[in-house]
Amino acid sequence: MSDQPQAPYPAQQPPAPRPISPAYRKWATALLWIAVILLAFVVVATVASFVLLGLANASSDAGAYGYLAIFLWFAVFAVFPVLLGAGIPGLVMRARVRRTPQALGGTAP
Repeated sequence: MSDQPQAPYPAQQPPAPRPISPAYRKWATALLWIAVILLAFVVVATVASFVLLGLANASSDAGAYGYLAIFLWFAVFAVFPVLLGAGIPGLVMRARVRRTPQALGGTAP
């Protein structure tokens, strides 16, 4: 071994961000819109289920409204994983698109 001190590791440059294709941008936007539409469905279905429960509770002849409310709850529970599956990747992709220079122009979006 030599008595000379070893030089520290050379400073490494972070890798340059890869350009983002227009198709990636379109998918990011599409996933976000899908998530927004599903979120609107979840909100409307939740409000409608409470209204249906109120109608079912108001009259003994309107018991079917309670079953419709339960059906809407099942629909909300079925849609919620799809909402998360589209929304979270859409947000991540959209954040990447915003912080990466454009693919063709080389300027920030």
